[in-house]
Amino acid sequence: MVKVNGTELDIAGKTLSEYLMTTSYDQKRIAVELNCAIVPKADYDKTVLKDQDTVEVVSFVGGG
Repeated sequence: MVKVNGTELDIAGKTLSEYLMTTSYDQKRIAVELNCAIVPKADYDKTVLKDQDTVEVVSFVGGG
């Protein structure tokens, strides 16, 4: 199980890109932290999620 934004999900073995494709996140407007380290967008395809990983996805919101 992988904890994503506080929710346990059965996504171990998937890449970060594979997981994000199943969500409604705008990938141009997010940052992803994996186990307290920011994951560069260029690494999403090769970052494989493992049991006990913790992922935080943060969406950027514009405004003024």
